Amino acid sequence: MTLTQNPPAVRESPAITIGGRVLATRYFLAPLAGYTHLPFRTAVRELGGVGLATTDLILTSQMLAESRKSKRLLQTTAADRPLSVQIFGSDPDELAEGAKFLEGRGYGGVDINMGCPMAKITGSGGGARLACDPQGATGLVRRVVEAVEIPVTVKMRLGWDRTSTTAPALTRAFAGLGVAAVTIHGRTRQQGFSGAVDLDGIAATVAAAEGLIPVVGNGDVRSAADALHMRRVTGCDAVAIGRGAMLDPWIFRKIADAEVGRDSPDPTAEELIAFLVRHVTLMHEQLGEYGCVEFRKFAAWYGARLGIPEDLEDRLRRIESLEQFEAVVAEIRDRHGERQSSVPTALIRTPNGPVERW
Repeated sequence: MTLTQNPPAVRESPAITIGGRVLATRYFLAPLAGYTHLPFRTAVRELGGVGLATTDLILTSQMLAESRKSKRLLQTTAADRPLSVQIFGSDPDELAEGAKFLEGRGYGGVDINMGCPMAKITGSGGGARLACDPQGATGLVRRVVEAVEIPVTVKMRLGWDRTSTTAPALTRAFAGLGVAAVTIHGRTRQQGFSGAVDLDGIAATVAAAEGLIPVVGNGDVRSAADALHMRRVTGCDAVAIGRGAMLDPWIFRKIADAEVGRDSPDPTAEELIAFLVRHVTLMHEQLGEYGCVEFRKFAAWYGARLGIPEDLEDRLRRIESLEQFEAVVAEIRDRHGERQSSVPTALIRTPNGPVERW
């Protein structure tokens, strides 16, 4: 019998405490490289239901050098709370310094990335590569935990591949080091984002934690039903949602409704367009006209969600100013729904179109 055939009971309290921080809900906006920046976090929070958000991953050395990119990724507001900052790297001393850097500037939590599968991250010894060396990983985490008073969490995958599923043992070790929580993406690094999330693997990690620290499940959550199913089947304490929130920013509010048995209708086309406008407006407020250029990577997501015809999506993908954006939106109001996307929207992972300025 697999673990998912006899799942532990789901805890019913809507709130959860992680490292002394009381979070209003157990459903979090997961970090998604290149996408979960301040404007998107803000727009999603305004819809309700987000218990915690985490920044895009930040290279610790660049953060300590206060590079322009890291400063932008660290931008936040009073409305962007509670917030954790996700850092990555392979040098324990550097990560510890990074955690102290964040604590000294008032950030509420540090999340260590041990799950990113991207070659440019793992090639330098960071991300998912860290989990290949359990002794080194525990030593690194110990240094960070001992360096700060704010909660330290870890995000990781089940392991490097099917032959090296390290998440349960690492979770147990991290609990003994004072880590506040772990987030488990239910795939190995070898899988990337292919295949299905292994709920048994997440359940095994929950079992290994023995209730000492919260375990947050992650991966393939595309609806409120998916989120509640993950918690019920694996016994995880919370759920972090990344790509699912990109296609349906209302997913957190829908989960809150589902938990109390309340119907939660899908947003209307006008509500979707209003969210699109709000998102771009916030990007423009943060970055000026360059915010419109940065927005291009989101065009495929909105195109799929709204059924924007290809010619309009292409124009959305090439906007350079707020004026251009407003002209495209005026047409979207008249022409949304013209195209049916043949791609499962929650599986869209990367933007298409011109990339020279991304």
